[in-house]
Amino acid sequence: MSRICELTGKGRQVGHNVSHANNKTKRVFLPNLQNVTLLSEKLGRSFKFRVSTHGLRSVEHNGGLDNWLLKTSDEKLSANALKVKRELKKAGEAA
Repeated sequence: MSRICELTGKGRQVGHNVSHANNKTKRVFLPNLQNVTLLSEKLGRSFKFRVSTHGLRSVEHNGGLDNWLLKTSDEKLSANALKVKRELKKAGEAA
């Protein structure tokens, strides 16, 4: 399973460990991913996502999963999140 946030697209970054003698060795910075269950108010269901803590805070700041998915571009979202976004759009058109 790849280390990428399903909602923000945030992934790993590459950098250096720098010693006191200024020797540089490659290292990886991984996002803090958590398995969370988010509730969709419009659909009345909950969905499981693997989200970074930064992404989780962003979702809460934007007023929940529904608002976040409708505002976010499709390139950043995972296949699972895109599926939920399509369901939200269908529910919005039907209402």
